[in-house]
Amino acid sequence: MRSTATQTARTEDSVRWNIKVSQETDLELRTFLGARGMKKGDLSAFIEEAVRDQVFRKMMRDIQERNAGTDPDELQAEIDEAVREVRAERYARNKKSRT
Repeated sequence: MRSTATQTARTEDSVRWNIKVSQETDLELRTFLGARGMKKGDLSAFIEEAVRDQVFRKMMRDIQERNAGTDPDELQAEIDEAVREVRAERYARNKKSRT
């Protein structure tokens, strides 16, 4: 689980959702969490992690579909260039903060 400081920070800037799930899903999830020693309050953290994971997976699938027809060498060159740019920006920022 996350640290108390992280949980407190998340609570302060969180929003409340009202969601509906089937009784079967509710029972399965609560049984799953209970079997791992998690408490009722851990439900929100579990849902947040599940949502983030699902969004990430769908974004990755969209990106893979979008790039399916792209030449692998061209794609790798674009990735390498993007990484170089980010590293150069980070290096410049770190160098500037040290002075």
